[in-house]
Amino acid sequence: MDIQLKRGLLDVCVLAAIKDGESYGYRIIKEMKPYLEMSESTLYTILKRLEGAGMLTVRTAEHDGRLRKYYNITNRGRARLAEFQEDWKEMMTVYRFVIREGNKQ
Repeated sequence: MDIQLKRGLLDVCVLAAIKDGESYGYRIIKEMKPYLEMSESTLYTILKRLEGAGMLTVRTAEHDGRLRKYYNITNRGRARLAEFQEDWKEMMTVYRFVIREGNKQ
């Protein structure tokens, strides 16, 4: 898969994992696991990139004696998810064209 396409898809997957409420790294990985495998190092690189792009915010709080970062999606992140959904509709149209059978003229 094209690296830029994959990067964009992973970004959207992370945003989708936190769209319904605050989350933290381990929970994000656990939520995504039935759909795709992601290492912690990959996740934290994505989280940092999304924070830098203003698509999520981060807060730190103590949990069981350790500091934990909690991530929240921003309006910009929600807009990116909505944009992805529109882009995906177009991609599915292209996909149906590519895999079509029996419609040769």
